[in-house]
Amino acid sequence: MKNKFWSLGFLLVLVISVLAACGSDSSSTETKSGDGESKEKEQVLVFGRGADSVSLDAAAVTDGESIKVTQNIFETLLNFSEGDTTVQPGLAKEWTVSEDGLTYTFTLEEGIKFHDDTDFNAEAVVKNFERWSAGAEDEFYYYNSMFKAEGKNIIAKVEAPDEKTVVFTLARPQAPFLKNIAMALFGIASPTAFEAAGDTFGDNPVGTGPFKFVEWKRNNSITLEKNENYWKEGLPKLDKVIFRSIPDNSARLNDLVSGAIDLADGINPSDGLQIENNADLQLIERPSMNIGYLGLTVTRAPFDNKLVRQAVNHAIDKQAIVDAFYDGRADVAINPMPSSISGYNDEVKDYDYNPEKAKELLAAAGYDGKEIELWAMPVPRPYMPDGAKVAEVIQKNLADVGMKSKIVTYEWATYLEKAQNGEADAFMLGWTGDNGDPDNFLYTLLDRDTIGSNNYSFYDNPEVHKLLIDAQSEVDEAKRIDLYKQAQVIIKDDAPWVPLAHSTPLLGASKSVTGYAPHPTGSESLENVSMQ
Repeated sequence: MKNKFWSLGFLLVLVISVLAACGSDSSSTETKSGDGESKEKEQVLVFGRGADSVSLDAAAVTDGESIKVTQNIFETLLNFSEGDTTVQPGLAKEWTVSEDGLTYTFTLEEGIKFHDDTDFNAEAVVKNFERWSAGAEDEFYYYNSMFKAEGKNIIAKVEAPDEKTVVFTLARPQAPFLKNIAMALFGIASPTAFEAAGDTFGDNPVGTGPFKFVEWKRNNSITLEKNENYWKEGLPKLDKVIFRSIPDNSARLNDLVSGAIDLADGINPSDGLQIENNADLQLIERPSMNIGYLGLTVTRAPFDNKLVRQAVNHAIDKQAIVDAFYDGRADVAINPMPSSISGYNDEVKDYDYNPEKAKELLAAAGYDGKEIELWAMPVPRPYMPDGAKVAEVIQKNLADVGMKSKIVTYEWATYLEKAQNGEADAFMLGWTGDNGDPDNFLYTLLDRDTIGSNNYSFYDNPEVHKLLIDAQSEVDEAKRIDLYKQAQVIIKDDAPWVPLAHSTPLLGASKSVTGYAPHPTGSESLENVSMQ
């Protein structure tokens, strides 16, 4: 009798458990509103990435982890196409260019509000550009890189003849002007917000984008929520996006497999097969438009000697690095930009891996054998999935030719700041193109005007500078390409870098993530993404 009652009790508990489970399943797909009606479950995307952002003031940053977030908060006058860098309408629905290439007139979309409910209009655009132009040289690095040359403003003035029209007048033609305007770094912010916040605007950004800033837990997570008043009907599809900082590649992959995150970038090439073989996951390839390199600070001994820099280029076995760490998803780099960019010079021949030649050059340079610091990135990047391990290979290559090195690293924001200040001997870094133009690689990374911003090597060659400035102003595309090809020949000989690899970056996602289209610039709006 005791066993019989126990059995009945167990059956009753089992039935209740099943009913409870069914109720639980129901609440996981819908919730009850205050009036008792059901509504769809909140759509939340958790994006695992390799590092935290530096700032959320779009124009004040140069790092991809900041832009990845700000691109969803701010919008630009022009956009790029989904799969390439063809210019499309954005906050400006149409534009015209004068015959002399000096006047650009934009007609703006109407009825758009910033997240603080103030109006987006032509005057707001003017105030953004005035803010960037008036900022200190180290405040808005990218504006200075793109729109100032030889200490002069390329944009002579920005005017708002009426609420829906903005007119840019240039001091000289700039061939990539429209592509520059479309870059995520020039997202239009609320003047009311940045005027009130001052230097702290990057902690509480306000744009017109599909998502609004909610919270930033440093080195942990950034939370954005749906902009209910977004001007594009039916978008965004997600209710919330959480960007989680997970520096360790293996930990990020484990979180993806376990379901703790829905989308992860910086996937090790060697882990691609594991994701492909998991029925619950999808492997995503980002179109390649990048360069990973070892920079040599030319203002610091021993790299102030060109022969030493050339020796290091001969000392490093780039093919071995690509074979060991990219799992067939990268090409050895020769020039400072990938071959997919117009103006790439395929006649430039690489430094061959030749330790004996490296030793000869070091001897000819009078290298004294003093130990150098070799800086290794503390976080995975699209162009270099595991900087620490690559640094170990480079350290061994250098030791083989008699150059001792000590591997050092810093927290990501500190690493960038110190390298930007010229404090490194040799440093690992890279670049993902912002607009698909050769100017965005050669001028942005290796011109004298960008020392202190993106030219971390402090490379300064007057001949290269003239070629790059002339190329910016040249509207004849064939002549422009020839100028860039000439510049690459000189840069190769001067050897301010050891170009290492052009990678195909990998992302992993849950099968429930739909509508995600990776962009070659390294970041994209998540407005079309949904969770199925």
